[in-house]
Amino acid sequence: QVQLVESGGGLVQAGGSLRLSCVASGRTFSNYAMGWFRQAPGKEREFVAAINWSGGSTLYADSVKGRFTISRDNAKNTVYLQMNSLKPEDTAVYYCAADRRAWVRESYSATGTSYDYWGQGTQVTVSS
Repeated sequence: QVQLVESGGGLVQAGGSLRLSCVASGRTFSNYAMGWFRQAPGKEREFVAAINWSGGSTLYADSVKGRFTISRDNAKNTVYLQMNSLKPEDTAVYYCAADRRAWVRESYSATGTSYDYWGQGTQVTVSS
């Protein structure tokens, strides 16, 4: 089992920045690829970003490319999502997830069902 706890959400004005953190416990963190997803009210969950076990490979949704950066610190069992130039449409609950396959592939890393463990989410609200 892997337990994931997100933090760092909040209310920010459009154009502002936030950094989300997700701390993992329970298994060897560096064995897992990590992903961030989000879900806005009334909408389906959507992929945001993913990172492989070492941090050497990343994948982003087109909607956040150039604005968001995913990173990880395996010594701290933590994955981060730095969000810059936030827009009202970024408002959602953000979830981190762990994939035991450890690698990032376009064929599966953007799909929620590829992930084995999920956090409880953190709310991000961007005001216009």
